[in-house]
Formats: sequence, C-alpha cells, structure tokens
Amino acid sequence: MGTLKFECETGNYHTFCPISCVSWLYQKITDSFFLVIGTKTCGYFLQNALGVMIFAEPRYAMAELEEGDISAQLHDFDELKRLCLQIQKDRNPSVIVWIGTCTTEIIKMDLEGMAPKIEEFIGRPIIVARANGLDYAFTQGEDTVLAAMAHRCPEYAYHALPTFIGQVTPVREERPIRDLVSPLVLFGSLPNTVAQQLTRELEHQGIHVSGWLPEARYEELPELGAGVFVCGVHPFLSRTATTLMRRRKCQLIGAPFPIGPDGTRAWIEKICQVFNKTPQNLDERESNIWKNLEEFFPLIKGKSVFFMGDNLLEISLARFLIRCGMIVYEIGIPYMDKRFQASELQLLERTCKEMNVAIPPIVEKPDNSNQIQRIRALKPDLVITGLAHSNPLEARGITTKWSVEFTFAQIHGFTNARDILELITRPLRRNNHLKDLGWAKLVSEAAEKA
Repeated sequence: MGTLKFECETGNYHTFCPISCVSWLYQKITDSFFLVIGTKTCGYFLQNALGVMIFAEPRYAMAELEEGDISAQLHDFDELKRLCLQIQKDRNPSVIVWIGTCTTEIIKMDLEGMAPKIEEFIGRPIIVARANGLDYAFTQGEDTVLAAMAHRCPEYAYHALPTFIGQVTPVREERPIRDLVSPLVLFGSLPNTVAQQLTRELEHQGIHVSGWLPEARYEELPELGAGVFVCGVHPFLSRTATTLMRRRKCQLIGAPFPIGPDGTRAWIEKICQVFNKTPQNLDERESNIWKNLEEFFPLIKGKSVFFMGDNLLEISLARFLIRCGMIVYEIGIPYMDKRFQASELQLLERTCKEMNVAIPPIVEKPDNSNQIQRIRALKPDLVITGLAHSNPLEARGITTKWSVEFTFAQIHGFTNARDILELITRPLRRNNHLKDLGWAKLVSEAAEKA
C-alpha cells in the first residue's frame, strides 16, 4: 500500500479562467456588484462559456479595455469612476467588486490605488480582486475574492475581565451568552441551503457558527480577529486561509473537507475536538448515509477512475470514491498546497489503508501528453477531466466526466454525497445503455481507427 507519493511535471494549465468565479459569487452575495476589468475576450468568455447574461440581468458588468487604455492615452480613473457612479445609481449595491484580469496585470493598472479614491467619492466599498488567468485553477478566483473580502470584515473586539478567582477570561462586549466561547467562522462559497445544512450539523454537536465568509449579504460579513476560529469547506482556498491567519490573526482549524460522508464526519470531528465537544451520533449519521448510497455500489465497485486535474477538488473526490470501492489510478492536480490540505491527505492515506488498496500517485501540474499515454496504458473505466480534453478522449473510446460539474454541483455535507455518485455513474450508465443497444462494437471500432 505504501505512503503518499507526490510527483511534479511541467505541463501547461488547461483550465477555465478564474474570472468565472463571478458566475457563482454574484448569486451568493445578493447585494454585490462585480465589475470585470478586461478585454472583449473576457466578456465573451463569461457570456458564452457560462451563459451568465442569458437568463436574467445579472449583477455584473464588463469594463472593456480599449487600445487607448493599453497605450495609456486614456485616463482609467475617470472612466472607472463614471462606471461606478452608474452602477450605484442603477443597482445601488452594498459593495462593488473589481475583478482584475490578465490585461490589467500586464499593463500594470493600479487598481488598488484607484479604488479607495473612487470608494470615498461614491460612498460604497470597492474590493479589488485580481482573479486573473495567471492562477493555477479557475476555482482560485473565489480564493482571491474571499482573501480580499476578509480584509473588510469587522474586527472581533473583546476585552479581558478579571474573574473572582483571579483568572482573566476573554469576554466580548454586549454579546449573548453563547458567544462567550471563541466564535467559529466557516469560509467558502456554498449555496445557502448547503451552508445551512453544515451549520445545523455543527449546532447538533453544540457548536455555534458565528458566520460565513462570504455571507448572503455583504453587510452581514462575520467579525474576524484574534480569538476567532476559522475552518474552510473548499480545498482551493489556501490564499484565504493564509490571509485569515496572517492578516486577521484568526486560528485555522486544519480539517478534511466536508465532501462525502467520510469527509463530512472527519470535518465535524475535528471541529468538535477543537471546541472540546464529544461528537454525538456521528456513527449512526454516517452509516445511514452509506446505506442510502448502496444502490450505486454495484455500478462503481471495482471500476477504475483517472483524475487529469482541473479544479483542485481532486484529492477529496478521489478519497470518497476509494471509500466507495473504486480504484483510483492517478490524481492529477494543477496545484497542491500540502499545508492547507494536510488533513485531507492524511484521510486519503488512512482510507487507502482501511480499504486495502494502493495509494494513487498525486501528480502536480501534470503534462497532458504524458497523461494521455498513461491513460492509454491503464485503460481506466472513467476519466475525470476538463472540457478541453473530454471530447477528444471520448472520440478515442475513453469514457469521461467533466470536472467542472463537480464545482457547480452541491457536493458538500452528508445529504449531498448522493449527488457526487449521480455525476460519477451517469457516463457509466450511458455506456451500459449503449451496450444494450448494440453500439459498443461501433464505438470500439471508431476508437481503434482514431
């Protein structure tokens, strides 16, 4: 079984642009407005690839850079001030988030210098987040926005009062009794229903969640500071975690991520450990979820899966699928923060030992050409990959699943584990249906010709 094995190749990044985070963050933070400062290509990407403009009038806009902007012939400050005034008049948001792009990086636009002046002029907070294509994965766009937003959270203020036995106890001013213990803030953007589920799971253990970063409304951002515990729900939020620890002096709870019943249980147990709580009924809670998933096991047990790497969720998903009985040949991942994912890596290692399977190699920044050669040799039953490689692999008879679907699906917590297996088994079921229709032979012949 061995131990964890890390490899690093020199492949290019084949992923969505991180400005795609606008598509889910503008829906999460309902009183926000996102202004993407980039070229027409950025606008085409958001409109066509994500369909954001099609369904409704979204709370985001494009500030398109022209040749005059790039050659410094136009005054960026005046134009951005005009746009922000128009946004304030038309939408009246509580916060405006400027999303920097590759172009603003290349021409060295001083967004951080302009934002405070315009903010003072319009009377609205402006947050600058450089969620550009220079990141490793598109999910890191959210990481950049939340790290910038963490600086705007209110300060957690408390003072120490001497008790009758001479001890000094931190006591917050004008707080309810439940807040006399250290507050807990969870960070990571989730649909409100999923966030409420995780909050209730912790409340069942006697742990009060003081707030989320981000909240559904910017005006309700949680208080941060020394004495506040923070815990993440996404593996791609390492920059946010660093900001919370170093800049806001919060204490990070290093836990596995609440993806799958096993991950959710480990996440709750670690938080309970920090707050000196004995977990209640977690065995029964987890076993009931596994029973509800049993209908999927005949289809996936013994089947092999290969992660090419796209959204930084690969470690958590691989760990859950191994627990479900699948064989993971390789975990490709664009970027690996071993400190932030330390608990998740330990759970992966423990899961492989308990399931008596080999620990899959973890390949950071994989070279796709080398990966395709390994896929040809290993012949996995399923390849989880980005959009760029899905169709070419399918044309060669290799069953694929879009990794981006796991980003947008509700996969966190106990009850949403079913959605993960629904996504995983969909292409496998499709193959079975095609086989029943007699198409398997045609597919294999086409793959041989390719």
